[in-house]
Amino acid sequence: MRGALGGPRVLLRRLREVMAEPVSAQERLDKIVVLIAANMVAEVCSVYVLRADGTLELYATEGLKREAVHLTTMRAGEGLVGLIAREAEPLALSDAQTHPAFSYKPETGEEIYHAFLGVPILRAGNTLGVLVVQNKAHRSYSEEEIEALQTTAMVIAEMIASGELQALAPPGADIAIRRALHQRGVALADGVGLGHVVLHEPRIVVKDLIAEDVNREIGRLERAIEAMRAAIDKLVERGDVAHHGEHRDVLETVRMFANDQGWIRRIREAVMTGLTAEAAVERVQSDTRAKLLRQTDPYLRERLHDLEDLANRLLHTLAGAHFGAAREDLPDNAILVARSMGPAALLDYDRSRLRGVVLEEGGPTSHIAIVARALGIPAVGEVENITSLVEPGDAIIVDGAMGEVQIRPAPDVEAAYAEKARLRARRQAQYRRLRDVPSVTKDGERIALHINAGLLVDLPHLEETGAEGIGLFRTELQFMIAERMPTTGEQQALYAQVLAAANGHDVTFRTLDIGGDKVLPYMQKVEEENPALGWRAIRIGLDRPGLLRSQVRALLKASAGRRLKIMFPMVATVDEFERAKAIVERERAHLVKHGYSVPEDLALGVMVEVPSLLFQIDEIAARADFLSVGSNDLMQFLFAADRENRQVAHRFDPLSAPGLRALKTIADRAKAAGCPATVCGEMGGKPLEALALIGLGFRSLSMSPAAVGPVKAMLLKADVGAVAAELERLLADGSHHGSLRQALAAFASAHGIPV
Repeated sequence: MRGALGGPRVLLRRLREVMAEPVSAQERLDKIVVLIAANMVAEVCSVYVLRADGTLELYATEGLKREAVHLTTMRAGEGLVGLIAREAEPLALSDAQTHPAFSYKPETGEEIYHAFLGVPILRAGNTLGVLVVQNKAHRSYSEEEIEALQTTAMVIAEMIASGELQALAPPGADIAIRRALHQRGVALADGVGLGHVVLHEPRIVVKDLIAEDVNREIGRLERAIEAMRAAIDKLVERGDVAHHGEHRDVLETVRMFANDQGWIRRIREAVMTGLTAEAAVERVQSDTRAKLLRQTDPYLRERLHDLEDLANRLLHTLAGAHFGAAREDLPDNAILVARSMGPAALLDYDRSRLRGVVLEEGGPTSHIAIVARALGIPAVGEVENITSLVEPGDAIIVDGAMGEVQIRPAPDVEAAYAEKARLRARRQAQYRRLRDVPSVTKDGERIALHINAGLLVDLPHLEETGAEGIGLFRTELQFMIAERMPTTGEQQALYAQVLAAANGHDVTFRTLDIGGDKVLPYMQKVEEENPALGWRAIRIGLDRPGLLRSQVRALLKASAGRRLKIMFPMVATVDEFERAKAIVERERAHLVKHGYSVPEDLALGVMVEVPSLLFQIDEIAARADFLSVGSNDLMQFLFAADRENRQVAHRFDPLSAPGLRALKTIADRAKAAGCPATVCGEMGGKPLEALALIGLGFRSLSMSPAAVGPVKAMLLKADVGAVAAELERLLADGSHHGSLRQALAAFASAHGIPV
C-alpha cells in the first residue's frame, strides 16, 4: 500500500480469493492477516473482534505470539485498541508506547513494535472490532495507507456480520454483531408483538465489495448521482409526497446534501481504493454514521438522518431498485422498523401479518401513533438509531405498553414476553365478555363509553367493544393520508360511510385539526416559533373559511335525515365559537334553499382544550350544545409543558391538584348549565384517570377501542359517591403539593377497583 496505486486493489482481489476458499473461519482469518501484513509491509497485523459483553478479543494475528489468539482480551476503552473501538476513529502513531492510552499485554510480545496503525471495523456505523498493523521502526503512516486499511476493514466487517466467526467464540462469549439489545423508547400504541424485523425502507445489501474495473465503477457512480439528483428534484417540484410521509422541507434538505461536493468526493476516493460504487457509498456512510452517533449536538445528529436518507437513495439508484417500502410478500409475524413513516404507508401493509412497529421518530400524539392505535398494532417511537441496530429477519419484541424493544432476545426473555402476550390475550378475552354488560357503577351511576376514531378501519370496533358511539372522529386523518386536498364530494362520501357503519350510534365529528405538528404535505408549511400555540385548528378554519365551509357542507350533506354532531377544536373564546357556528348556519340555510336534505338534528359543540375557556366556561356552556374536553392539549397548555418534549413531558401529572381542579370546574359548570360534557383525550382511556374523572362528575368518556374493556371493568367495581368524597378530601387537604396519583391508586386498591 505504500504509495503504490495498485496496492490496495491487488490486496482486495487477493482477499476476495481467500473469502471464496473452502476453509475454516480461523484459517480464513489467519490468511487475511498474513495478506494485509505483506501488503502493508508491516511486521504485525492483528484482528480484534468485539464480543457481546463489550470486550475485545484477539481473533487472529501475524507477528504477535500465536498463543495470544483467543487469550488476549481488553475492555472497550482499554489500551489503544479499546480507544479505537470506543471512538470509532483511526489512530496512527509513530511510537505507540508513549501514548497515554497504551496498555501492555505481555502474552502478545508486542513490546518490540513501535509504529501503530489501527482502524475500527465498522458496519452500519456500529463497531464490530479493530484492525491493527504494527512496525518495529518508528514510522508515520500516510493518509493513503489509513484509507486503504479502512477499506480492507470492510471485508472483515462482512465476514463478522455473516456470522462465520461465531463458531470461534467460546461458550458465553458471543460476538457483538448478534448480541441481544434492550432499547427504550416512547410508548405509542399498547400491546406486545413478537416477530422478525422488516425494514420499511429496505437497505440495499452490498455483497459485491471489490471492483473489477475502477474506472467503470466511477462511471456508474457519476450516472447514479445524476439520476438520484434528478429524482429528488422531480419529487420536490411535484409536491405530492404525502404517501411516503416525506415533507417538502425534508426533501429540500436531502437535495442540498445531494449536491455537497465533499460527500461525493469521499465516495469517489473510496472507489479509487478498489471498492465497487455500492461498497464505497456504504463505506463512507458507515464512517459518517459512526462519527455522528457519538455527537451530543442534536443538530448534528439530525444531519445523520439526512445523510442516511441520501445514502439509501444513492444505493437504490445504483442497484436499480425503487426507493420505497417493499409491501409485497410480507412475512408472518412482521415487525416494521423505520426512521419514520406516514400514516398512509402503514395502511398499505397487510395488517393480518403485522405484529408491531418501531420508529426512530414519532411521539405519542403523532399521526402514525394514532393510526397504529386504531389498527391495534403495538408501536414504540423515539428509539434512537434503531434502523442501524437491526438486520432484516432479526428476532425482535415490541412492548407498546412500556415503550421497550428487545432485539435478538435471549430465549428466557422471549419466553417471558410470550407469556406476557398470552396473559394479555386472556385479559382481552375477559374484556370482550363485558361487551354487553351495561356501563353502570356499583352505586347505579350510568357512564357512557365511546370510542375515538378517524379511519374507516376503526368502525368495526364499535360493535366489538359495545361502545355507545364515537365521541371523537378525527376528520384530519383523511386529509393526512391523501396525496392531495380531498374534494367536498370525497369528504361527503367518507362521512356518509362512517355514519352508515355507525348504524345509528352517535358520531361526533371534529372539524379539521391541522397546523402545529399536523402539517399536510400538500399545503405550504407556515414557519412558527411555537406551532402548538400558533395558526392551527379553528384558527385556520376561520381565517380560511372556504376550507371550513367545504368540510361543513360535506358533513351536512352526508348526514341528511340523521343526527349530526360537530365540534370545533382549539376554541379560545366564545366569539370564535359564534363565528364557527354562523358558518354552519349559513351552509345549512344554503342547502335548504337549494332543495338539499339536511340533518334532522344538529348539535354544535366545543373542545375545551385552551385554558382561556375556563374563564368563560359559563358563557360557552350556555351557547354550545355540548362540551368535549381535549385533555391532551388542555394539560399541555395548563402546565406549559410540551407533551412532545421528553425533557418536560413528564414534569406534570394531570392527576395533580391543578389539573383535577380545572377538570372539576368544567364538569360542575357544564352540569349547572345543563350542557353535556365528555372527555375525549387520553385521560379517558386510562382506568385510574377515568376513575378520577367520574369522581369529578363526568358521565361520558371517549377513548381508544382497546381501552373500553379495562375502563368498563374498573367502573363496574367503583362506587362513584365514595370516589367523589375521596377526591374532595384530597383536594381540600393542603398537604398534597404534587400528584394525587399514589393516593388515588391506594384508594382503588383498598376498594378492590382494578386500575
